[in-house]
Amino acid sequence: MRLINLFCALSLAATGAVFAQNISVATGGTGGVYYPMGGGLANILSKHVPGMQATAEVTGGSVDNLNLVGSGKPYVAFSMVDAALDAAKGQEKFTNRKVDVKTLLVLYPNRMHVVTLESTGIKTMADLKGKRLSAGSPGSATEIMAFRLMEAAGLDPLKDVSRERLGVAESANALKDRKIEAFFWVGGLPTAAVTDLASTPGTKIKMIDHSEAVAAMNKKWGNLYYADTIPKATYAGMASDNKIASVANILVANGNLPDDQAYKIVKAVFDYQKDLVAVHQEYSNLRIASQKNAATSVPFHPGAEKYIIEKGGKLD
Repeated sequence: MRLINLFCALSLAATGAVFAQNISVATGGTGGVYYPMGGGLANILSKHVPGMQATAEVTGGSVDNLNLVGSGKPYVAFSMVDAALDAAKGQEKFTNRKVDVKTLLVLYPNRMHVVTLESTGIKTMADLKGKRLSAGSPGSATEIMAFRLMEAAGLDPLKDVSRERLGVAESANALKDRKIEAFFWVGGLPTAAVTDLASTPGTKIKMIDHSEAVAAMNKKWGNLYYADTIPKATYAGMASDNKIASVANILVANGNLPDDQAYKIVKAVFDYQKDLVAVHQEYSNLRIASQKNAATSVPFHPGAEKYIIEKGGKLD
């Protein structure tokens, strides 16, 4: 039997046959930004990394993705930095189940959307008190950041509001149908579900400013968040720029991912960045110069470090 196996192995080597490395890309809900970006990434990896077959998976978002990474199976995943740091430390939603998570790439800013309709009369974070809203799906980092934002704005997310736990597409539909009065969503620009909501005839959206809460968020959770803007041209009906909180968005993997595979994944993203931008414009934010330890708070994978340094990047 050993001789047969050896003969087969030698025959495959002689013919140049390669066993495919199957890898999954953990994305998010279909109405968000992770989903199309993950599909584009899976396509690039399958087409341009020899021996790699990648498949994009729909998930609940960052928390689900980090749990998949923690399974030790071959996953690359999209995540917000705050959720990834919780996983690395084994805290909050990851208490007693620390994940060996490593950064592959710092991607783009994830912008907090606090969305309502003008007809609700909600104009400020304080106006959310007593309202029915969605704070994000259970497997998402939207829920983590929504809770932190509400607390920083002086609201108790468990007592001061009635909460649904919906993904962005479901949240937008629920707001459209007046089943909720507002929703939270953290994602790239534009987010398809918010675009669809804003373009609905007879619907005028209102984006709630909340950048003043950033200082209080960082005081409790560390310097993870920063004041940012959603330009008024992003979604139909916006009367002015929306002053918001943002957090970095990263591509991650388990520390057990072989260094050469991590290197090839990062290289493929940069080599075929134009193709990825054609899938979603947030890929245009990707820069070697943006790959910094301070931007992620989660250590880089050694394979990613190697590529970044070769291209002149300075992690510190």
